Amino acid sequence: MAKGTVSGKMEVKTHTSEFKRRRAQNWLTLGLTYSAMYMGRYNLSFANKSLSTEYGWDKTQIGAIISFALMVYGLSAMFNGPIADKIGGRRAMLIGATGTVVFNFMFGLGAYLGFLGTGSLLLGYFITVWSLNSYFQSYSALSLIKVNAAWFHISERGVFSAIFGSMIQGGRWLIFIIGGFLVTVLPWQWVFFVPSMVVAFMGFMTYLFVQDSPEKCGLPELDVQDASSGDNEKISLGYVLKKVLTNPVTLTIAVAEFCTGFVRHGFEQWFPRYMLEAQNLSLESSIFQKGAGAVVIAGILGAFAAGTISDWVFKGRRPPVAFVGYVLQVISLGIIWQAPGLGWIIGAFIVNSFSISMVHSMLSGTASMDFGGKKAAATAAGLFDGMQYVGGSVVGIGMGWMLESFGWGAWGPSMIGFSVAGAVLMAFLWNARPKSKAAAH
Repeated sequence: MAKGTVSGKMEVKTHTSEFKRRRAQNWLTLGLTYSAMYMGRYNLSFANKSLSTEYGWDKTQIGAIISFALMVYGLSAMFNGPIADKIGGRRAMLIGATGTVVFNFMFGLGAYLGFLGTGSLLLGYFITVWSLNSYFQSYSALSLIKVNAAWFHISERGVFSAIFGSMIQGGRWLIFIIGGFLVTVLPWQWVFFVPSMVVAFMGFMTYLFVQDSPEKCGLPELDVQDASSGDNEKISLGYVLKKVLTNPVTLTIAVAEFCTGFVRHGFEQWFPRYMLEAQNLSLESSIFQKGAGAVVIAGILGAFAAGTISDWVFKGRRPPVAFVGYVLQVISLGIIWQAPGLGWIIGAFIVNSFSISMVHSMLSGTASMDFGGKKAAATAAGLFDGMQYVGGSVVGIGMGWMLESFGWGAWGPSMIGFSVAGAVLMAFLWNARPKSKAAAH
């Protein structure tokens, strides 16, 4: 009887017109802000070749910028998760957006700092600035997940995570489309100035329209039926760390996300340069533009497929869908390794983007809300997303050195083992679900 009452309360609250209107305003603004911040994160890959050309830096030196930034992101996400749980997602997103604006602008400004020369001093400046950008970027996913955990019932989260995933891919698509244009038509620094302006605008919109929870808008509290339901403990550092770090499921997902990070960033950070050097395609060519557009669309479809299947087929279980995503990664990376032709390679890129999005939306995007609960969602997201970026940090210096030493033929196979490991871990978690205190009583 109690269970039916809770379910009934949830249905009334989530289907009132005022609730739906306010939630739509909230998630649309927040999703577009996060999408804009993606532009200020993936723009570096489009300046990768330009920095080498202008300053004479090899792939290992460019990789140093990538590695330091990804490592800072990963570690910061773990530390900033508890902060976001404490101060709220809205405030955390505003902090992240402000830093993204400042340090994207400062990275582009580096082109005008001739007194730093073109050697290690200037390289150190770029490493420092991009690492600081990554610190503030680390607030973005935590903030979005923290806010959404209070607005979405567990039965809705897979599909709505897919919607957010598609909005994020929109920011990636925008930088894929305009990034090649900007570095071809304008000086490379504009690929940093333009995202800075876009994020500034969306940060202001977040300030105006986003609230942390229904209660902040004068609406009743939503019982989301996740790991925080029925839990009356106050949010503290000890609470959120205990909730996340003592759960073997969250720790296993964190290890899997390390594997995801190696594959995701190994692919995304070097993909444009691969097309330039290994396939001799210019970034403004129609083949590259269409291929990049298809990669982004595949990412959107991957998020929707994952969310729909996890909610409707697996009844809220996330690991089975992530398992499928890892298997598809192995197949697509195998095709890239063998490189039978440009058409096959583009097709493999599309499938790989689809599968990476499946895994990312299920683990960092949805499982963090489920297993952290709305009280510790940002801490769980910080652990998952942080481990992903720690894994990704290896693909900077390490992959840059590997490509200098062994060429592009080593690129695909270097990532396959990590996808296999992720699939094995998800097989162990196949039936994992969050346990709420409300359900227990």
